Amino acid sequence: MKLKLDEQGHAVLQDGKPVYLHDDGKEVAFDAPGTISTISRLNAEAKTHREGKEAAEKALKAFDGIEDGPAALKALQVVANLDQKKLVDAGEIEKVKGEISKAFQAQLDEANTKATGLEKQLYDEMIGGNFSRSKLIGEKLAIPADMVQARFGQNFKIEDGKPVAYDQSGNKVYSRARPGEVADFDEALESLVEQYPYRDQILKASTSNGGGAQPPGSGGNGKKSLSRTQFDALDPLGRHAHMTAGGEVTD
Repeated sequence: MKLKLDEQGHAVLQDGKPVYLHDDGKEVAFDAPGTISTISRLNAEAKTHREGKEAAEKALKAFDGIEDGPAALKALQVVANLDQKKLVDAGEIEKVKGEISKAFQAQLDEANTKATGLEKQLYDEMIGGNFSRSKLIGEKLAIPADMVQARFGQNFKIEDGKPVAYDQSGNKVYSRARPGEVADFDEALESLVEQYPYRDQILKASTSNGGGAQPPGSGGNGKKSLSRTQFDALDPLGRHAHMTAGGEVTD
């Protein structure tokens, strides 16, 4: 391809564009600006293709060593989908659920056991400690603190870090000395003892009698005396208290 010249040796122009002669004699006007634009476009496309190729090669590095693409894809599908129907048919889903549930239940049981143990320790210290230190038990009751706790311990709960008593109807025991406030331990225990149907059998003689003439049911030696019917009507705590205090049972 060569530039076409006129008789004077000047380049022949067509629409302002130089004309070139191809080897086959065909004349073509050369569009220089259009050619430059096309070259720029092709360069941009080449750059885009090159960057895409580099990105693809980088992504493919993660699959180095995988030669059988279809087999690898199938394996990935199996792992990803776990073939739900087959798992259901084989009972594998329930098996997995069972293992997870078992592990969680074991952890939950362990936590509950620890919590129960700590709760018992707290109860033993706060409730049991109050029974063992009770001034009321030492001064007015004829039975030891552990027996008093065995009978009345169930009426106490720990609320807001302190023991709170409930009567047999499930109502909180409130203080008579401080109206509107919950009774402290000894005051609450005294109230529970007063409501106890066999209180005379667990109170010390001087407390239940109040001194003076011997009340009905007392022997001549000052000991409490109960008929066999009355004694049999007592609960185990009342019977024990009666016998511990030296009480008598008459037929």
